Amino acid sequence: MTDDDLPFYVFNTHVEAEEAIQTLSRSGFDVKKLSLVGKGYHTEEHPLGFYTLGDRVKSWGGVGAFWGGIWGLLLAPAVFFIPGIGLLAMAGPVVSTLVGVLEGAVVIGGVSAIGAALTQLGAPKEAAIKYEIALKVDKYVLMVHGTEEDAARVRSVLGARKALAVA
Repeated sequence: MTDDDLPFYVFNTHVEAEEAIQTLSRSGFDVKKLSLVGKGYHTEEHPLGFYTLGDRVKSWGGVGAFWGGIWGLLLAPAVFFIPGIGLLAMAGPVVSTLVGVLEGAVVIGGVSAIGAALTQLGAPKEAAIKYEIALKVDKYVLMVHGTEEDAARVRSVLGARKALAVA
């Protein structure tokens, strides 16, 4: 699949992102081929924390239920502090790509580590910068990994969904 065929969706709220993932899951799509990145909890009035218990990540706080549910569906839950963006919660193949970027000190001019990871996952550099900006303003970025057929299936299932941007 070419880089231009990889769908990236930007959602305003965690509710919209969760609805998209649930819709894909109900359609029979393998949600292990999805990644989600976002923050959106800095205005929280209650404490927010993440910890592991066995192989399960536990969380608490206002969006704890959201991330707990997402982390139950997607692979490799993680939380990173990205300078210039802040704390980002994420799950899916994007986590291992970001770890590789951080360990390998990959630098792509004009983007952070998360921007470099998005570029490595197939987002054009200009789009990666837009997704990075979306994350800074508390949006959620949903990525699809897999085959061309996977990308086409996600587009057909989410085609009617209101995403801010699709690449």
